[in-house]
Amino acid sequence: MRQLVRGAVLSFLAGYLLWSLLWNGYLGKYWLWPFLAIVPNDWHGTMAYVVAGNIYIGLIGLLLVAVFGRLGRWPELARRAWSRAGGRPAARRAAAPLPPHVDPSTWPELRADGATNAADLLDRELKAGRVTDVDHARITHAWKSLPRTDNVRDILARGAAACPHGSGKRDLSRRTGHHDLHTRQVRVGVVADDDRNPTELRDAGVALDPSLLGTSAVALGPSSTTDRIVRPVVESLCLQALAGQAAVIWVTSSDHHGGADHGNFDAVVRAGTQAAGHGLDLYADSQDPDMAGAMLAEALVGDVADTLPGGDSRRAATALAQLLGPFRAAHDRFPDVAELRDLLSVPDAVDDLRAALDGLQHLAQLRELQAYGQQPADVISLLGNRIALLDRPAFEGFFTPPRDGAAPRRMYALRHLDQPVRIRIELPERAHAEAARIMARLVLAQFGACAAARADRSLFAALVLDDAAQTVTAQGLRGLQRLQDNNAGVLLALRTLNDVPEPLRRPLLSRVGCQIVCAGVTTWDAAPVSEAWGEAWVETRTVTDRQLVADEPMTRVMHGLRKIVTGRHVTAQSVTVKQERRQRWSASDLAHELPAQHAVVAVTSVRGERTAPLLTQLDA
Repeated sequence: MRQLVRGAVLSFLAGYLLWSLLWNGYLGKYWLWPFLAIVPNDWHGTMAYVVAGNIYIGLIGLLLVAVFGRLGRWPELARRAWSRAGGRPAARRAAAPLPPHVDPSTWPELRADGATNAADLLDRELKAGRVTDVDHARITHAWKSLPRTDNVRDILARGAAACPHGSGKRDLSRRTGHHDLHTRQVRVGVVADDDRNPTELRDAGVALDPSLLGTSAVALGPSSTTDRIVRPVVESLCLQALAGQAAVIWVTSSDHHGGADHGNFDAVVRAGTQAAGHGLDLYADSQDPDMAGAMLAEALVGDVADTLPGGDSRRAATALAQLLGPFRAAHDRFPDVAELRDLLSVPDAVDDLRAALDGLQHLAQLRELQAYGQQPADVISLLGNRIALLDRPAFEGFFTPPRDGAAPRRMYALRHLDQPVRIRIELPERAHAEAARIMARLVLAQFGACAAARADRSLFAALVLDDAAQTVTAQGLRGLQRLQDNNAGVLLALRTLNDVPEPLRRPLLSRVGCQIVCAGVTTWDAAPVSEAWGEAWVETRTVTDRQLVADEPMTRVMHGLRKIVTGRHVTAQSVTVKQERRQRWSASDLAHELPAQHAVVAVTSVRGERTAPLLTQLDA
């Protein structure tokens, strides 16, 4: 782009110099000979002569513009400038719920429904600077989803603070991203000015919104680069939650991120610490033992499910359900971590449960418990060993509130994804690495099950995992397929594909609609992504150049001007064009040719709209 601008400026200066020399007569009057030869002699001194002279001079000027514009590639510069200033956006869908001539700041939805008084009040609030973009998005969304009479009454009473979020907050304490809440988009970068990108998309913004995140996404690369994707997306989803449009769960490391932005969340779930904070419901507030057993089994043994009988976690899920159902029948609740560990490891605990069921005459649950006794011993042993990792002093009271009279820790259950909540879950990845991986799989399993079980799916539910290492499982991939139909999506950040079992790497890339490869990946990580992006027809050209030597004086002058403008000798080219199929981005290109703080972004919307992989300069 810089070279293009420089060439255009130099060609303009050269053209202006030539025009000045002609106009002031320094190059003689020969350029007027055609005009003098054509115009009749009796026109001299008449108005017709003046008009004809002006037309001729205009034609000469246009000729100079055409010649020097071609030398300086002015049309190409104009296309680039138009694309940068107001051209088409890349890798995003600019939804337009209103006609383009309607200004959303005039509250057209309210006026169309006859709520003129409320719209006028909000208009006055807006002009006074008391309405934020969150207020506008929240009130507009509430107007579409809540009873109109209640909305009007609330707006007349509270103005811009009407239809509040449950937290009472109207904005985040601090923003770092570029947001458009009208289209629910957040910009993550700009399409690089690179030959690999289509010319019309260069310098256009790259944004993500729920229509893209609804197909789920994988961001692959070092954490310093993937954070440039994760942070803006989480911030955007938190803003949408304040507007009543989304629910967001952010799973991060307590070691990696500070607590400066804790105020942006409705609940902070801290594992591995006795500090104030929420706990996590081990069963997601489920009342169904089969659903609870399936979620817990996926968390405990999902990463080694291929070694279990049947090659998946269904046998382990059945075994847990055969314990959870009888325990709930006997005690009107599911067991806590310590009780579940005893049931899996101590035979006397199962005998006590059987005795309690005998006393209550729960014959169906007794049969369930009898069936549990026939489960393979290696499955039961593995479940017991894994649950023991959560039965540590550091996690005391984290999964189940105390019942000995002490003040219970407030629990959060992922079942409540039908509310616009903002939840941050901090995992102790350094102090308790294996337990943190179990909890990450638990959150992913609960999110998939609860998002699909929602009665109200009007809110977009999003789960963002800062580090999805050892979290992706075969059953989890099946859950990803169902999220798109349930207005939900997952963003998985991975340092390397080695953190995903080898048989699941390609299925993972095929199940998610958005793949983001950041600078710093290896060729081993890039190879499956390159294969997933496939091939495209490309036009290859073989060019042979030879320098032209001019004999005529005028030709030499033109060649000299072109050399001044372009910095190169004038050459004649012999071009051989060939069509062939090549990978859109090879593994070597992704590993070795991405500049720092860049990524290649390929996205798919929930309606199936796709963009080719685009080299993107990520925002700071």
